[in-house]
Amino acid sequence: SSQGLVILGVPCNQFGHQENAKNDEILRCLKYVRPGNGFEPKFQLLEKVDVNGADAHPLFVYLREKLPFPSDNTMALMTDPKF
Repeated sequence: SSQGLVILGVPCNQFGHQENAKNDEILRCLKYVRPGNGFEPKFQLLEKVDVNGADAHPLFVYLREKLPFPSDNTMALMTDPKF
């Protein structure tokens, strides 16, 4: 953040049900289970939200409106003059 970049971790259980923990359990799971070994993220971990559907968090609604649909072409963003 001292150089202007802040990483946000946003847990979601909508992709293969990979985040079943409750909000108050997620950080403990990271620290003691996976990856474990006392891991503490060096990024801001937000509460679990939905990113799709009727209950989608407003941040993801906004991002979906403003950003192009992801492409399977990994070079697409790198060659796009907008970026």
